[in-house]
Amino acid sequence: MKLTRSAGILLHITSLPSRYGIGDLGPEASVFTDFLHRSKQTYWQLLPLNPTEAGQGHSPYSAISSRAGNTLLISPELLADAGWIDRDELRQYQLPNTENTNFAAAQKLKDELFDKAWSAYKKSKDEDDEIAFKNFCKKEASWLNDFAWYVLLKEKNEGKPWYEWEEPYKNRAAKTLQKLELENEEAIQKTKWLQFIFITQWNKLKEYANGKGIKFFGDLPFYCSYDSADVWSNRELFHLDKDGAVIGMAGVPPDAFSDDGQLWGMPVFKWEIHKKTGYKWWIERLKKNMELFDLLRLDHFRAFADYWEVAVGEITAKNGEWKQGPRSDLFYAVKKAMGDLPFIAEDLGEINEPVYDLRDEFHFAGMKILQFAFGGDMPNSPYIPHNYGNNFVVYTGTHDNNTTKGWYRHEGHQFHHQLNQYTGRHLSENDFHNVMCRMAYSSVADIAILPIQDVLGIDESGRMNTPGSTQNNWMWRLIPSQVTAATADMLQNWTWLYNRLPK
Repeated sequence: MKLTRSAGILLHITSLPSRYGIGDLGPEASVFTDFLHRSKQTYWQLLPLNPTEAGQGHSPYSAISSRAGNTLLISPELLADAGWIDRDELRQYQLPNTENTNFAAAQKLKDELFDKAWSAYKKSKDEDDEIAFKNFCKKEASWLNDFAWYVLLKEKNEGKPWYEWEEPYKNRAAKTLQKLELENEEAIQKTKWLQFIFITQWNKLKEYANGKGIKFFGDLPFYCSYDSADVWSNRELFHLDKDGAVIGMAGVPPDAFSDDGQLWGMPVFKWEIHKKTGYKWWIERLKKNMELFDLLRLDHFRAFADYWEVAVGEITAKNGEWKQGPRSDLFYAVKKAMGDLPFIAEDLGEINEPVYDLRDEFHFAGMKILQFAFGGDMPNSPYIPHNYGNNFVVYTGTHDNNTTKGWYRHEGHQFHHQLNQYTGRHLSENDFHNVMCRMAYSSVADIAILPIQDVLGIDESGRMNTPGSTQNNWMWRLIPSQVTAATADMLQNWTWLYNRLPK
């Protein structure tokens, strides 16, 4: 896919302001879209939209389904607009607008609101609504039925992972699932209906954003959580034994983030089985994501070339081994099925030539992170702007990095002299974020993406995720009016100055 010179903002939906404990697809998402439009941005980059749970830290990269939507993102205001909730009732569910997401409180209040909305839907008997819902269920049946069963069984098993369920449920005995559906038809239909509501609200937002010239830039995790509807319903595609236990775990070897590497606990893929199916599961997953987004980042891209596998029983990722991934064979199959491949390769970390070869063979844009540019042999760093090519997306930092102001205070403290040398001025923590943002905009990389925290100069308190840590991740949020007209004017000026105006 040929990129044009442009700019965008990285902000996940959960980080929007909201009176319901978590950012959602409602009015504040439209307000932020208007801000992007006024700022002359082209892209709104998001994290994955799949359903999360407390047991996996609400990480969007450890979702319980690779194709379902996160119902916590459903907007109560939009439910009221559709007539499924009494608007006056919403006031009693409102929470303070704080800087942190309150996942537990959001789950509790939305479960109550969803019960009310579902009851209202059943009573309405609106023929158009029923037809639209039935068409959705038919179109999405390949994953939706399994997901609805999985959600029901998780609830019946008090939240236990599927591999701890009783054998008939764990092993998907056909008669057991048929009986389950007959006895729990309403609960299963409600789960499907909430997915229908999610996609209805998402499509409304996407239509509004696209109408304003804003494109959605999504993110596809490479692996699936072990405890997910995908693994439960497709065990043959993952490196599990006959009883469903993981044999090979995913992760990465020791790197800049961790001396022990990162052991994710997710099962690696059985690529020989995927190949025999013509990569059907991957193609359907990618197609589903491209219905949601205009551009898609392939997270952990290097694993398409070579992946790190760690034997079960290891407590760190140190003792794994590299194994060859599907490489170009997968992407030729995807290209045959989908045509254009609007993908961005997350080509960060310890990368070898096969990864670069795979990226370049399909003309995928790579990524550049300014925080990685300093220290060591900085003049020759692949992350320093004077060494860039055009076909890249440049960031000050990503969701896995500290904010730029936080980085300057902490990780980048030892590089202050080098930063002054490179920029030709004496920097301070009060102006460093602006300098780095402008450095990204002024580079030759086709797309410049700035986390909103860096645009606003927020310190380490705005960090979204710390790899290797399970505490206080995915929680940061904007507060109302934190993004101002002056912020939009500043970005608009930069897009003009550095030739990144929407085309």
